[in-house]
Amino acid sequence: MKNFHYSTIVFDLGNVLINYDYTLTANAVEKIEKGFGQKFIDFFKNNFKLIKSLEKGEITSTLFLIELEKVFGNKISRDDLCQFYSDVFSPNAEMISLLPELKSKFKIVLMSNTNEIHKKYSWGKYDFVKYFDKMILSHEVKYAKPEEGIYKAVMEFTQHPPNEHFYVDDYLSFIEAGKKVGWDAVQFTCYEKFFEELKIRNIL
Repeated sequence: MKNFHYSTIVFDLGNVLINYDYTLTANAVEKIEKGFGQKFIDFFKNNFKLIKSLEKGEITSTLFLIELEKVFGNKISRDDLCQFYSDVFSPNAEMISLLPELKSKFKIVLMSNTNEIHKKYSWGKYDFVKYFDKMILSHEVKYAKPEEGIYKAVMEFTQHPPNEHFYVDDYLSFIEAGKKVGWDAVQFTCYEKFFEELKIRNIL
């Protein structure tokens, strides 16, 4: 392994610091009216481009919600719909427990493909976000992983050389993109393996 000197630790959000499960949204809307759950699942499967456009800030939350409201015949209030769509997360307590110590030694950056609705109605309220020096969010910077622009946005903030960044993400393609810009990066599979990677690198 290369002898890296690290200045910045870059974390992905979903399935690293928080887990997510969209069947929770399906279950919630099913309680409103029978069949709504399947309608949401079908919407989620068939509207990949729309969801990605929301994540990249190419469309507004309002435009996205108008399309989602149509799925349910406008029978769910917009605020409730935002909440149902966002109540899909559960914190990964073990991973979050690492943040205070890492914060004391390094810059900590969150880099996530996310959207304004999820940030406002769910994960943005979690206490652990206070540990991040910066949150580089796809809908704000208009780039989404694995696009190079979002990785460059991190380095524009840190002002550190690429090889001083250590990055963890659950998606292998996002990890490979990080390596292409010169970062050291590992794919997240479980806390125990990630902790071992930190030990190997003398990060902890």
